[in-house]
Amino acid sequence: MEGSQRFGVRGDSPGHAGIGGTFAGRRLVLDAEGLEGVDVAVVGAPFDDGTSNRPGARFGPRAIRAADDGGHAGRPHLGTGLDPFAVFEVIDHGDCTVAPADLERSHEHLADVLRSVLAAGAVPLVLGGDHSLSLPTLRVLSERYGRDGYAVVHFDTHADTAAELYGVRISHGTPFRVAVEEGYLDGRRAVQIGLRGTWPGPDDFTWMREAGFRWHTMDEIEERGLHRVLDDAIAHVAGAAPRVYLTVDVDVLDPAFAPGTGTPEPGGLSTRELRGALRRVASELEICAADVVEVCPPFDVAGITALAAERIALDILTGMASRRASSSAGRR
Repeated sequence: MEGSQRFGVRGDSPGHAGIGGTFAGRRLVLDAEGLEGVDVAVVGAPFDDGTSNRPGARFGPRAIRAADDGGHAGRPHLGTGLDPFAVFEVIDHGDCTVAPADLERSHEHLADVLRSVLAAGAVPLVLGGDHSLSLPTLRVLSERYGRDGYAVVHFDTHADTAAELYGVRISHGTPFRVAVEEGYLDGRRAVQIGLRGTWPGPDDFTWMREAGFRWHTMDEIEERGLHRVLDDAIAHVAGAAPRVYLTVDVDVLDPAFAPGTGTPEPGGLSTRELRGALRRVASELEICAADVVEVCPPFDVAGITALAAERIALDILTGMASRRASSSAGRR
């Protein structure tokens, strides 16, 4: 399968034709040896054993891939005029192996894939799956770049810094706390955007403050404006590390725009706001890894959450392409 072709499709067919396919119709490369020369490798992480509320994010990678409308792949982004697939060699690296009911084994399988992608010089773009996948991602980034070699920009309604959830240490609500305490992440190099609702509580915020986290709530975004909040977030991480892990939980969106997620919270960003923010972050910072998580198809409506997630992933790629194009122009 080459280019924008999809499995089982003959000729120029719409997105609903065929038997399923890869992310944006990209070439499927499952072997690590095939990663040579690849810029971005899309990886599915179909597990949700770390979920504390509504299950089903294990079906997220498939739904995000299926959201491709069959026509936009290869089409330049309307606003930037850039086609990320003309700038980067992007492949679909398939799904990591999962071990149902054994979250730590699934994490190890994902970590192995991420190590191969990074060793090949490519950027992993992970489709989740629940947000516990950030823990193996942070571990692998620390191994490769050192604890002080990367920063984190985290869009989410929840901080995911709990010491435990319901007595469980490893879950989608704890990855950033565990990563700091186990030495994979420096909290002073983490910025969170979009927090709202009733969790975390005062004790967790006290821990975050002591660990050096920075965060911007939806109340602050409403008061100051998203653009000014991004000014501060980008400036902070740009001065903190040479590269950035960009992680996006779709529940940062208001449930009106993303009903298909495990722990929805009213009062979030619109899809338009988030897409623009991600293009900006990815164009102004050097992205070393990215993910879109917590798409929960059983609770989706008309596939709008999966579609938003697929476009979010494309916006990250478009921002990265804009940065690459600007860098190339500057060298001429």
